[in-house]
Amino acid sequence: MSNDSSARIVAGLRAWVAQAPPGARVPSTRALIAEYGASPVTVQKAVHVLASQGLVESRPGVGTFVRAARTVRPPDYGWQTGALRSPRALPPPATPLRGRLPDAIGLHSGYPERGLLPERLVRAALARAARADVALSGSDIAGLPELRAWFANELARATPTGTTPPAPRDVVVLPGSQSGLSSTFRALVGFGRPLLVESPTYWGAILAAAQAGVRLVPVPSGAGGPDPDEVARAFDETGARAFYAQPNYANPTGAQWSPELAGRVLDVVRDRGAFLVEDDWAHDFGIDSEARPVAARDDAGHVVYLRSLTKSVSPAVRVAAVIARGPARDRVVADRAAESMYVSGVLQAAALDVVSQPAWRSHLRALRHQLRARRDLLVDSLAEHVPDAHLEHVPPGGLNLWVRLPDATDVDRLVRDCEAEGVMLAAGAEWFPAEPSGSFVRLNYSGPDPDRFPDAARVVGRALRR
Repeated sequence: MSNDSSARIVAGLRAWVAQAPPGARVPSTRALIAEYGASPVTVQKAVHVLASQGLVESRPGVGTFVRAARTVRPPDYGWQTGALRSPRALPPPATPLRGRLPDAIGLHSGYPERGLLPERLVRAALARAARADVALSGSDIAGLPELRAWFANELARATPTGTTPPAPRDVVVLPGSQSGLSSTFRALVGFGRPLLVESPTYWGAILAAAQAGVRLVPVPSGAGGPDPDEVARAFDETGARAFYAQPNYANPTGAQWSPELAGRVLDVVRDRGAFLVEDDWAHDFGIDSEARPVAARDDAGHVVYLRSLTKSVSPAVRVAAVIARGPARDRVVADRAAESMYVSGVLQAAALDVVSQPAWRSHLRALRHQLRARRDLLVDSLAEHVPDAHLEHVPPGGLNLWVRLPDATDVDRLVRDCEAEGVMLAAGAEWFPAEPSGSFVRLNYSGPDPDRFPDAARVVGRALRR
């Protein structure tokens, strides 16, 4: 009896193929017609179905056979290791750059949450910049003159009487401070040369130094900053000509240098004819104090000053500046020209628009209160639920707490265990240019859902006890 449906034939052949060895010949069309009482067209349709599923293969003039299982060989990229040799730059730390998992409490990131940004100002500024001439034109290598003047005036406000303030010509606008670090290290230190850095220090500076081929020399630094005598000894032992530091609200420790310490370090730098690369990344995040740039006390070109607006204005507006004087400034400009030509005029105009509005100062005043409340809540939560955690000091500004754990703590396991329970932390080892001096985690109190900080502390406490 004829059966025009091929489904029964497909099912029967699939069962047969499952029992047949690879390469076995499938019964001929004539045999299948006789077995299933089907037309040649129906049989051919069933065979085509099996072939499309990769179960059989047709060999013209020979027949149809059970397809032999093939193991796909993965590509071999091993040759690239020999061609590329050792990397000059390390991969970025995985934790600080990760997005927040759904419904997780994110204490790992380095950026403020959206609610702490001047959203209305940013949106209006970007709209106005898009309608301006800068949307269709390039920019000077060093940046828009008006924005350079703003950065110079900001530092000039802190310059004491008797010290020559910086001029707009001394300013070079950057597409974020990370690129500024790379350019500064290449221009002022050079490949293979030593660079003193606080330890711990910003992981982005560690990466920028590796990319520039600069050799890092760690100088211990704690809640009060580095010991000037240690800085002097490191200069003398290594012959270094530059020291990278964060005198205001350091990432990750939150330390702020006292005026006395700043003066002593500046004296060390001057005596050795060296540079202090001052990273003022958290200038706008003062809580219990104001930022005090060391660069404001120097007019001889020893301090190369970086200030970023990326975190305080918007992560989408990657605009920063380096202020340097003399040949150092010219070398930074030359490096920036080779690296990126110029910074988007739209972003520069938008950043200048935001910080020039009267509402910008109002925003910063409100931000100070918000950061204080968040910081204090996280500090209290840790004290209650993580008694084994040690907080050497409460930072007077910035975005982070630097928490030391018992020395026997497996920090990587702690991070994994907390993430499994919905709390994301950043392991402290990523902020050390050499071996960590203890077991640390960095906790960001500017992330979303601050009302869940007590819950996060409970999770950390349970995981630490395990």
